[in-house]
Amino acid sequence: MSNINHLISHNFIEYASYVIKDRAIPDIDDGLKPVQRRIFHSLNEMDDGKFHKVANVVGNTMKYHPHGDASIFSSLVVLANKEYFIDKQGNFGNIFTGDEASAARYIECRLSKLANDVLFNRDLTEFSDSYDGRNKEPVMLPAKLPVLLLLGAEGIAVGMSTKILPHNLKELLEAQIAILQKKPFEIYPDFPQAGMIDVADYQKGNGRVRIRANVKIKDEKTIIINQIPFGTTTESLISSIENAARRNKIKINAINDYTSEQVEIEVKPSRGEYAKDLINSLYAFTDCEISVNVNLITLVNNKPRQMDVDEVLKYNTKKLVADLKRELEIAQEKLTQRLHDMTLEMIFIENRIYKKIEEIKQYPAILSTIKKELNKFKKLFIRELTNDDIERLLEIRIKRISRYDIDKHQKDKDDIVRQLEGIKSNLKNMKAFTIKYLKEKIKLYGNLYPRKTKIIKMETIATHKIKHPDVKVGWDIKGGFLGTDVKGDETFTVQPTQKFIVFQKKGIFKIVSIESKTFVDTDVLVLKPYSEKDTFSVIYTDLDSKISYVKKFQVKRFLTNKEYPISPFKNQLVNFAIDNPNIRVMIHYKRKPRQKVNSEVFLFKELDIKSHSVKGNKLSTKEVQKVEKK
Repeated sequence: MSNINHLISHNFIEYASYVIKDRAIPDIDDGLKPVQRRIFHSLNEMDDGKFHKVANVVGNTMKYHPHGDASIFSSLVVLANKEYFIDKQGNFGNIFTGDEASAARYIECRLSKLANDVLFNRDLTEFSDSYDGRNKEPVMLPAKLPVLLLLGAEGIAVGMSTKILPHNLKELLEAQIAILQKKPFEIYPDFPQAGMIDVADYQKGNGRVRIRANVKIKDEKTIIINQIPFGTTTESLISSIENAARRNKIKINAINDYTSEQVEIEVKPSRGEYAKDLINSLYAFTDCEISVNVNLITLVNNKPRQMDVDEVLKYNTKKLVADLKRELEIAQEKLTQRLHDMTLEMIFIENRIYKKIEEIKQYPAILSTIKKELNKFKKLFIRELTNDDIERLLEIRIKRISRYDIDKHQKDKDDIVRQLEGIKSNLKNMKAFTIKYLKEKIKLYGNLYPRKTKIIKMETIATHKIKHPDVKVGWDIKGGFLGTDVKGDETFTVQPTQKFIVFQKKGIFKIVSIESKTFVDTDVLVLKPYSEKDTFSVIYTDLDSKISYVKKFQVKRFLTNKEYPISPFKNQLVNFAIDNPNIRVMIHYKRKPRQKVNSEVFLFKELDIKSHSVKGNKLSTKEVQKVEKK
């Protein structure tokens, strides 16, 4: 048993770790999950500037991803619809309507200019074996943007979940500049669906945000919704409006969806209503306003960690400085090597050293002669001479020697020297260099991705204070139905948010919402619009003991449509119920031999108000025949 417990525990930990690291939680370094990273690597591997069939991209990514093509295709479509790193051609679906993309064989994509600019650098990339050992894939992409915050992320792992909202590119880069300059900054989400956001409860990537659709009045009988909340579609939004209309929370005559490239939903209020009176109801009872809980969990050094937006930005900014510094150092190394090669080449050709080895037959003697001649100009060397340097000189063709241009060669060397001086200056002041880099990216790409979501302060809409047009609710006493579509014996004119309380003879009461048609039973004693101020006077009989009880109570707390007993007895019969705390009644008992009292008057005014679930006061052991108002 202990071995089994150990095996299960070990396997569960392995599984949980795999889901957290390899599927659900993005890494802070490049902001990507493994499947996204593999898609970008595959696109970079295939990149030739032209569009590629998505089916081919998915197939190529299969070399690196062990989970099948469906997950690759869906992830690629999501990334493409973010519109930052993938250029798309064809039908990739619609983020507004929720329409799906065409099949992978019909659509095409390629890396965007931004992606090629900021996501890749082979010199900075560490590679590891793919799942089958046949290929090499990047452990992390050397992203120079805070991709985690730019794209946002959502994932459910074992024992944890993450929900990171997307942000605006320009604002992220400006925040990084503020970090480098040690200035204060604020950064808030920005959604591709636009809309409006209230960040009062937003705690730097954690907490909660409220998001609203943009609702405009076209005329007094028409409302236009032209922006929808993040996480919704026009289909889901329209469905929520129709549900609210069915529940009589709002009254609409028609709803039409004209969405294509831009959102356009037209809502027409019912007859006798006006558009201006409907807006608050749309926010209160439909998905025109939603609340989203956010939780920023990311992988840091391969371990999940709760962070906030400021911490992520500071981490990415520090990493950007390090990456840019490493790029400068690599460029410096390459330019230094190039300058060294050009210097040796100049000495070799201008001093005709190649002439001095024409008669030498043995290769070691050739190397020795060249080395000896070059060392005469040792003071010009950039670094120490090696045999590899001599080998490179020997590979120079006669044609190139004959066309050697001393002036051009010297000019090229001077250019390299100037570049090296610039790199050396930048390395001494990495902060200024990084700020310059960020400003260049803002200039190149900032205007391409303007803020779409408007930050506002939203007032909480109290649903009970919203004025609704009255609705007529019918009660079919014989059939036992209540609702707006019921033509019955009694009719109530009430607000659509009103609830009704129903007392049944079997000792059960419940509170129901207004629907088009609801069955409330046929043995109803009391049915009326609910008010927490109402006090009910009840006489009932315990059918097992035949003892009658009397009680008075109010209903303050309840769950809609839940049945509540009026006493602790299992079998009971309600003889009388009314919403009058001071009523006077005449109680008639069943006549029996030697029974002296067959009726009596009772005053409810003398009773205290108690809970609906208590027994109440004992009235009599006589069987109650009927109760009449007096």
